[in-house]
Amino acid sequence: MIELSSGHLRDVLAWLEQARPLSDQRVQQRARWIVLDTYGCVLAGLRADIVRDIGRIFAAQDPGPVQLGDVAGLSVLSAAQLFAYASCWDEACEGHAGAHGRPALAALAALFPVCRDKTLGQMLEALIIGYELGARLGHALRIKPGMHVDGNWPALGAAVAVGHCLGLTQDQIIQAVEIVACQVPLSLYLPVRAGATSRNAYLGHAAVLAVQSTWSASAGVTAPAGALMDYARIGLSRETVDWVGAGTYEILNGYLKPYAAVRHVHYGASAAQNLRRRFDPKQIERITLEIYEEATIYCGNRQPATPIQAQFSLSFGVAAALALDRLDADVYRTGQFDDPLLRHLETLVEIRIDPERTRLKTRGATLSVLVQGQWHSETVDAVWGDQACPLTQQQVEDKFMAYASPSLGEAASRLLAQRVLSAELSVPMRDIWTV
Repeated sequence: MIELSSGHLRDVLAWLEQARPLSDQRVQQRARWIVLDTYGCVLAGLRADIVRDIGRIFAAQDPGPVQLGDVAGLSVLSAAQLFAYASCWDEACEGHAGAHGRPALAALAALFPVCRDKTLGQMLEALIIGYELGARLGHALRIKPGMHVDGNWPALGAAVAVGHCLGLTQDQIIQAVEIVACQVPLSLYLPVRAGATSRNAYLGHAAVLAVQSTWSASAGVTAPAGALMDYARIGLSRETVDWVGAGTYEILNGYLKPYAAVRHVHYGASAAQNLRRRFDPKQIERITLEIYEEATIYCGNRQPATPIQAQFSLSFGVAAALALDRLDADVYRTGQFDDPLLRHLETLVEIRIDPERTRLKTRGATLSVLVQGQWHSETVDAVWGDQACPLTQQQVEDKFMAYASPSLGEAASRLLAQRVLSAELSVPMRDIWTV
């Protein structure tokens, strides 16, 4: 446990400068996957009526030169905000279990408009460096109960990413981080429980704060040394924090999602998909889900009335996987959201805390269903994207195609995927996005 200081950030930044992360093919590949997966989530999110309306309003009220999907005329800050809104709208986006949040989304939302004149290599390097600091800060600055992570520490890593992209010095990047630390917002979990979509604004706020703070640092605006630790003390009631030092790539410990739901939901949903092949889901009489305590705290919403409540609902995820054999973005925007069998099965789910998983701080779940008087059980300790169940590039591309094709068409989606996954690092970002 340490008192966090800018020196800890400098150590990691110095290591990254020396290590040259793009030279590590595993790291470069993971960064490419994150970009592709996130942009697929953005394109899917932009199909939601309210997100499209947000884009139109932003373009009318705050016009500029940036285009995102089929929304044109956005300013840099509006584009960052819209990118973030869309990326997390269906809750199908990346994350990092150790950070208890998403180190890439706010960074990518900020980088998308800022890096449009940069090369693919410059953008990927900025993302990796922002991710490495963001994941470490997420691990150190664990939020309080009742808070939501998206509006908090992600702005810190995003500021690092933007600062690197814009060519700021290490001192200026640290200043940008400290400027953010002086004003990290306290964002609430409350909208999720209430079924309100204001939660989806949090990452955009983080991205905009990062961009503004980086611009300010480049102009010479200063912040006091020690702002990070002051935030930990005042905002999080922490006198010391855990810190992951230099030498390991946290981006390799992150995950991409097979399901459109909070990661805690995935273990039960995966178990449900495995189980449903053994019987007719209409014959289920009882359902029990044993899972670690943290999942029950964040995803205990029952009988969800809105998509965001469902995305944070263990019972909905299990029921959707049993009834529909899927839990993707379309479940929240079609009649399947109110499917009678899904809704019936959701009421049958009994959630129990697994004391051993809770004690060991390990993720996983055991799902048991009673069918015609006989219990059937399935235990899932890892879902794809976890270290024990690594991704393949084909899985990443397949998910992108499913999320992007309804917007771009199959041919354009395939071309964009090929560019992100295999284009030379010298290719301009404008050429990557133009299909």
